[in-house]
Order: sequence, then structure tokens, then C-alpha cells
Amino acid sequence: MPARKTDPLVGFHYGVEVQGVVKGYFTECAGLGSEHEVIEHKVIDEKGHEIVQKIPGRLKWQDITLKRGITDAMDIWDWRKKVEDGDMDGARHNGSIKMFDQNLQEVARWDFERAWPLKVTGPQLQSDSNAFGVEELVIVHEGLKRVK
Repeated sequence: MPARKTDPLVGFHYGVEVQGVVKGYFTECAGLGSEHEVIEHKVIDEKGHEIVQKIPGRLKWQDITLKRGITDAMDIWDWRKKVEDGDMDGARHNGSIKMFDQNLQEVARWDFERAWPLKVTGPQLQSDSNAFGVEELVIVHEGLKRVK
């Protein structure tokens, strides 16, 4: 049965692309959002009552956290090495996170700007475990927009 336009999107089918630096599928993605700090401004009205006004302050973008099973791909580690070496101009890239429907058509996309890898973490290794090794990438950026 074909999906209807009103059906919610499934969260397991998505891909990531960072200007040719990182491209692929991850098993987990979090941090697609923004928020404002709140400034509380206390004023007294004409009747002498204290009123607390809440005003939007500084805009903050959430860090994007991606997880995937470890493979022989070195892309996120090579990207992180640029930051470690102080090459911030070479490390900053724009990118996208794309969601796909059951027919592999792109149905949602978030574009982020001037991103760089804040943190890369390798798998936790245990000799008595059957679990897949998972690596984690945390990306910071200077703007995120849902474009589709």
C-alpha cells in the first residue's frame, strides 16, 4: 500500500552528507533543532504589581550526534584530524541529513552550515560481547534549517 502524504515519516531511513567529507548511513541521529535562551525582565505595572516578561535571548543550535557501526571507513576520523591539526578552514563544511520514505524518495531534509566535528568516539570493546562496535560523531554548526 503506498504511503499517504499525511502518514508520519519513519525515523530509521535517513542518510548524511557533509560536502564530500562524510557520506553514508548512520544508525542514530539526534540534535536536529535550535532553542533560545530566556531573558527574564521584571517590571512593575501601573497598579504596582510585579510582572516577569520572558524575552528571547541568544539563539543556540543543538549539536548533531550521529552513531554508526564501525567499518574500515576513515572519513569521520580524517575529518576530525583536520580540527586536531588546527585546520579549521579545511574542517568547516556544509551538510545535509535526509530522510527517505518506503520508496527511497527524499521526503525531509535538514541543511546545516559551517559544521566541524567536535568529537569522535570509537567503539567500546569487550571480549565477552557479541554487540557491534559503534562509533560516534558529534558535529557543531552555525545554522540548521529544515528545507523539505
